[in-house]
Amino acid sequence: DMGAHIMDQPYWALNLGAPSHVYASSTKMTDASYPLAEMITYQFPARKSHPEAEAYGIKLKIDLVPVKMFWYDGGITAPRPIELETGRRLGDGKGGVLFIGDKGTMMCGNYGESPRIIPESKMQEYVRPEKKFPRVSGHMSEWIECCKSGKKSSTDFSYSGPLTETMLLGCVAVRCKEMQPMLEWDAANMKFPNYPDAEQYLSMPYREGWTL
Repeated sequence: DMGAHIMDQPYWALNLGAPSHVYASSTKMTDASYPLAEMITYQFPARKSHPEAEAYGIKLKIDLVPVKMFWYDGGITAPRPIELETGRRLGDGKGGVLFIGDKGTMMCGNYGESPRIIPESKMQEYVRPEKKFPRVSGHMSEWIECCKSGKKSSTDFSYSGPLTETMLLGCVAVRCKEMQPMLEWDAANMKFPNYPDAEQYLSMPYREGWTL
């Protein structure tokens, strides 16, 4: 379940939506066990807008360009950015996220804690914008508050469903990496056009009486 927490920050901030392609490499796996470590690459197409940001009056200055996102686990980490000062920890000890752009690099912790531009000298030069997005007290307390008030949560199924789907596509890519190195994903139709055999991993047979 860690993927939904770690991937959440770039997925929401960049309005990534569904990937167009996903591919993976990993240590050895068997029919009975998952690999010890994986590296998964997601390719996302360009996006024209960020609807939720615009709902709060935030207008994007540029189109959201294509994005390539890398996932590392099992002790594998992203290459250490040259901007990160010597002796400074990469991430927060549990993991973390790097945002690497044309104009700089930002780093945050495993759950999005302490987002900082690196090196710290650039962070100190940055003038923070006015806060426009509502803050939440936490995903558990927010759930209770929404149950009582009837208001939509910040991570309801319209958001968390596609996020989880994207994350789980990496698991399919790991299973198929030796037969089809790069999976093309058609999210609207829930199909892998270039490798239909991978579609067997999109659902599972349920016992009678337990179907969804």
